[in-house]
Amino acid sequence: MTEIFTERIKMRLIELSDLDAIHDLHSLPETDEFNTLGIPKNIEDTKITIEPWIAENEASKIKNFTFAIENRLNGEFIGLFGLKLGIEKYKRGEVWYKIHSGFWKKGYATESLKAVINFGFENLKLHRIEAGCAVENLGSVKVLEKAGMIREGRLRQVLPLKSGWSDNYEYSILETDERK
Repeated sequence: MTEIFTERIKMRLIELSDLDAIHDLHSLPETDEFNTLGIPKNIEDTKITIEPWIAENEASKIKNFTFAIENRLNGEFIGLFGLKLGIEKYKRGEVWYKIHSGFWKKGYATESLKAVINFGFENLKLHRIEAGCAVENLGSVKVLEKAGMIREGRLRQVLPLKSGWSDNYEYSILETDERK
């Protein structure tokens, strides 16, 4: 099983036993503000969302990793982190994350991102890791930049958020870039 450890967190592939924690995370209005997934109507909606993620985690050759982020000391659920691999020839991956608002501004998102960047470059031998975030999502902008990702551009009105169409900043880091 793929696991990633840092000083404070453990990241492991999600399982169906994470359904309640993931449903709670997806049901928080503050974590939904800049997310296109939307708030689930019920736990069955969440189950339908995560079942393909679990299946992809269990595939013989994983193309999409979906990790649960946990506190190493007490196992408390902090959030989700995804890494989607592109066409193998291009050695590219895209990351996303969703942190429970109870853990915001404590460095967990940055710590998780740095760990996945290292995993992508060192274990998966990726050349480039990309991420995007809504331009108004200042928390994610800070996380991406603290982890050493470079803003490359802005896509206009690409994210269908509850508040309307949002522009998206595009970020990347290369295997040759300095890591923070």
